[in-house]
Amino acid sequence: MVSYRAETMEGITREANADRRDFQGIATPPTASAPGTCAIDKPPRHANLPADSIPAERPPPVFAALHRRRERRAAALAAYTSIVERAREPTFYLGWGVPDTLDGRFEVLALHIFLVLNRLKGEANEAAVFAQELFDTMFGDLDSTLREMGAGDLGVGRRVQAMAKGLYGRIAAYERGLGDEAEMAAALRRNLFGTAAASPAQLAAFSDYVRRQVAVLAAQPVTRLIVGAVAFAPLEASG
Repeated sequence: MVSYRAETMEGITREANADRRDFQGIATPPTASAPGTCAIDKPPRHANLPADSIPAERPPPVFAALHRRRERRAAALAAYTSIVERAREPTFYLGWGVPDTLDGRFEVLALHIFLVLNRLKGEANEAAVFAQELFDTMFGDLDSTLREMGAGDLGVGRRVQAMAKGLYGRIAAYERGLGDEAEMAAALRRNLFGTAAASPAQLAAFSDYVRRQVAVLAAQPVTRLIVGAVAFAPLEASG
């Protein structure tokens, strides 16, 4: 299992204990009550209130946690879908020269995943949780894609691990490149083009594109990003 955000056993244990307390709260039987004080002896709590003024009942904590988890997964899927749609733009392959191969498409996808993870870096804990969910969504999709292509269980596991390791390296290289133009050009040439030749114009287009996306994502509130609303700058403005 690959992980973007390292988790400690203490954190895992704390979450498990919280879940256990939630279940205990649901399963605890009611205590005996004096006559006339039992809940069934009383009128409904909001019996005298107009229907439209009765507050909504909150779900038990364990169900609320499951609901939040589903919401995070849905948000991560929405963000990942936007990233994939941008990574499939023909301009990257037909105009800017990235090889239109499985490796080339992975590289363009990895670049856009980096852009979003870089924006989330250093934000509050909720953003870190979302970053991990986005990371898991990406590799879950890659796992499914490899299986659809006929790779066996052992082969899929090895390739997913190799892709994760490769993504870590690309994230580190692109982070360094944000502070050094030459470093960014070298990272883009090495990762996106591989053995294919890249012209200075193609590298310049990609470098400009990356910096535009960093600026546009930096201007977007994290509260929007973590609900899956990822918006990139127009591709046409970056050529």
